[in-house]
Amino acid sequence: MTDLKDVQTTQAPMQQKNYSGYKSFSYLEAGKDYPDWPLSPELNRVPSRSPEVTPEQEARVRRLFQEELMISLHDHCFVAPQDLSRFLEFRRWGRDFTGYEGLSVSGLDAVFDNLMNGTAMITSRGGWKWDDTIFDLGMRLSDIAHQEMVVHCKTTADIVNAKKNGQIAFIVSLEGAAMIENELDRLDILYGLGVRCMGIAYSEGNALGAGLKEPRDGGLTMFGRQAVRRMNQLGIAIDVSHSGDQTALDTIEVSEKPIFITHAGARALWNSNRLKPDDVIKACADKGGVIGIEAAPHTTLTEKHPRHSLESFMEHFEYCVDLVGIDHVAFGPDVLFGDHVGLHHALSEALSIGASRGHLQYEEVEYVDGIESPAEAFPNIVRWLVKHDYSDGDIAKAVGGNVMRVLKEAWFR
Repeated sequence: MTDLKDVQTTQAPMQQKNYSGYKSFSYLEAGKDYPDWPLSPELNRVPSRSPEVTPEQEARVRRLFQEELMISLHDHCFVAPQDLSRFLEFRRWGRDFTGYEGLSVSGLDAVFDNLMNGTAMITSRGGWKWDDTIFDLGMRLSDIAHQEMVVHCKTTADIVNAKKNGQIAFIVSLEGAAMIENELDRLDILYGLGVRCMGIAYSEGNALGAGLKEPRDGGLTMFGRQAVRRMNQLGIAIDVSHSGDQTALDTIEVSEKPIFITHAGARALWNSNRLKPDDVIKACADKGGVIGIEAAPHTTLTEKHPRHSLESFMEHFEYCVDLVGIDHVAFGPDVLFGDHVGLHHALSEALSIGASRGHLQYEEVEYVDGIESPAEAFPNIVRWLVKHDYSDGDIAKAVGGNVMRVLKEAWFR
């Protein structure tokens, strides 16, 4: 096992970002314009640890952050409230607080942020509704428009320019397409509002296909096939992370563009519907696609590492690299700022958490040691890769190059 060291009290940024100290919605008055929710700390919330590296290795890590694009294929860069018992009430106000301070030290140049549409229950009790999605998206982008470090990303040039300008490209993503119902043109509207990545289904099935929760997966529907074609035409990258296996395979076959599995792992290492079997991972790679390795609590476990940590997460990475090659693997940590385990407990029914858990016994952790939040995820991933003697070229592919290759095809530009 890799030696770990306690995280430092102050996290030095991997690359300089134009962070001014802005806090979400500070253009308004907390307690007057919206409830003043006590939020979780963005840095050093828990004593998570990073891989032990030599000074020479750390210097190499920092050089890589300066030279290469760092792209997270899936995260939720919001700050959770401290009192998770009131989370649904918190969400019904429609304001997600972006963790700008934490992102400023993350080293990221771009992040696929997936909002929180499954919990945007402003007008509903089940989430994933059209009105709530538009409200969620508009409110988040309104906040982003009031600062300069995080920029709304719509093209690959936006990602390159963000790195050049000390900024972070914010790629709006949706984990499922339930909100379009049977209205194909809603995809055009979402594209017009800046959505650039969309999942076919979340855990529950919808008009496009089956989610991983469904006991019978009938595959991509006829409407789903139309939706895949429209996303190809528009330039929306397609994600099958939460789709059922047959729906994922059908999507890969029907899509004229390579697709993403933005956040998952290998079911061969841990028997969970949340992870993907070898045939789906291979099919994705055969069409030029990429799988991003997932780190949300109690997902990427392994029999060798049944206690979730950076080590079990990286075991899934290495398995996928061995299976399909370094050109088809990336990282989609799926982490956030706050108590992720507590949030899963609070939302276990709303987000079908139980349905995605494996059938094997595992020890529950308070947090995933070494990859607890967006602030530490990519720095520790790159430290691990450097410590394990991956070449600069292979690291560059895994932390951003592979994602950019797919985006240049899926987005056209």
